[in-house]
Amino acid sequence: MKKLSFYLITFTLVLLLSACGGSNENSEEGGSDSASSDENLYEQIKEKGVLTVGTEGTYPPYTFHDDQDKLTGYDVEVAREVGKRLDLEIEFQETKWDSMFAGLNSKRFDMIANQVGIKPDREEKYDFSTPYTYSTAVLVTSKDNKEIKSFADLEGKTSAQSLTSNYAEIAEEHGAEIQSVEGFNPAMELIATGRVDATVNDRLSVLDYLNQKGDNAPAQIVDEAGDAAESAMMFRQGNDDLVEAVNGAIEEMKEDGTLAEISKEWFGEDVSSQ
Repeated sequence: MKKLSFYLITFTLVLLLSACGGSNENSEEGGSDSASSDENLYEQIKEKGVLTVGTEGTYPPYTFHDDQDKLTGYDVEVAREVGKRLDLEIEFQETKWDSMFAGLNSKRFDMIANQVGIKPDREEKYDFSTPYTYSTAVLVTSKDNKEIKSFADLEGKTSAQSLTSNYAEIAEEHGAEIQSVEGFNPAMELIATGRVDATVNDRLSVLDYLNQKGDNAPAQIVDEAGDAAESAMMFRQGNDDLVEAVNGAIEEMKEDGTLAEISKEWFGEDVSSQ
């Protein structure tokens, strides 16, 4: 009986010590994962030589696929020039607009280049680069519209908007009922088919759309906001070194005229400064 008791006690102690050891290992692994999550992100990026960038790929002329299915556009080319100046390869991850912030949060990419407007509520959660685009919001209706002539006429009308965009807020402020869409093209399709009354959107995108459609354009601009919105690269908070590096590249591009050149290539005018 004494031997049996001795063996039982020894066996119990071994189990307890093993359990304690396992618990410590799990704790250390969790701490390691947490510590390496976003610390020194820019150093990690430089070590890999790759900056991962989230973008839509369906928002001309900012980010879209050309006739050869190559990803291109103003934002795409600005991001590539930033990468060139930082000696980094740019790897684009394409995603829908309404999933883009979640993709940044979950660390699918390090930065967003997709005409993200700088807004106070976003600045509470994210960091932004120096602005590289200034553009106004315009009100768009079908070509045969006779009722809507200004933003004030949106009261009670249906407006096609991406829910998380600046433009949805403008439409709501003027009393519009929001029809959710995933990006610019679906909004214009709803205008063309008469399924919504209007959309509030980016002036440069709308001008590009109207230019592409020519006389067959089913839409028109009926009003324009007075204040220009600022768009910039967006980052998770706490990555100051990365933001500083990107800002340095953008400032260099402004000073040597490269950013203005890219802008004029896409818009025929410099939209990179006020």
